Amino acid sequence: MFSFTLFKREMKANNKLLIIFIYILTIYILSIVYMFSPNSSNAFDEVIKTMPGIMKAFGFAAGMNTLIGFIAADLYGMILIMFPVIFSIILGNKLIAGYVDRGSMAYLLATPNKRVKLAFTQALCLWVSIGLLITYATVAIIVSSAIIHPGMLDIGKLVMMNVVIYFLHLSISGICFFASCISNDTKRSFSIGAGIPIAFFLIQMLANMGGKLANLKYFTIFTFFNANDIIAGKSVVFPVLMLIIVTVVLYGSGIYIFSKRDLPV
Repeated sequence: MFSFTLFKREMKANNKLLIIFIYILTIYILSIVYMFSPNSSNAFDEVIKTMPGIMKAFGFAAGMNTLIGFIAADLYGMILIMFPVIFSIILGNKLIAGYVDRGSMAYLLATPNKRVKLAFTQALCLWVSIGLLITYATVAIIVSSAIIHPGMLDIGKLVMMNVVIYFLHLSISGICFFASCISNDTKRSFSIGAGIPIAFFLIQMLANMGGKLANLKYFTIFTFFNANDIIAGKSVVFPVLMLIIVTVVLYGSGIYIFSKRDLPV
């Protein structure tokens, strides 16, 4: 179903990119976990009250006097949304369109592997890489919280948030991968693969501000991840199911189109 040789080569080739993003996430995770203090939550509430619209757009809310709530607002409102998205855009862009653009796809097609197998292998690299990034973030938050704020983190809810956010990023990467599969050059692939997720994020920011803008949540995929609902104990079955459907449709369509279309090789 997939080429282990190609998978191993791609994972090795993408090590540096993964390490860079792990390094960036480490800095943010350690900084935010260290910043938490239940006794200073009221001061932070005052900051939110001075800029309510902007803070709501980025997912900040008053009353974050628990570690899981503070992490959810500070990390999952922006950092663990956008950095994995950027990672998916970069990696998804190069896995198919990058080869076609450089003229290297001919070498892959010269192997005994069929196009579907090659495309699925590239997709698997993207899934595993995103999984490694989210898994690292989960472990880093748990370990740093245990050291700095022992016994204060609700690990179960944190893990659940990361399960949902993993499927969110799979669906976002599906957009990037689909764009890569239908493009003959990285410029077009990047325009589509980056443009749509960024547009979705901006729409979500507007929806977060509430009021008449709240209905915009129906026009962005980021709506399926709501950290506050997860902390409140609400079921994640429906959002995860919808994200899986989006992922399967996008990756399946991308692989099918790539297997059938003419390539400039």
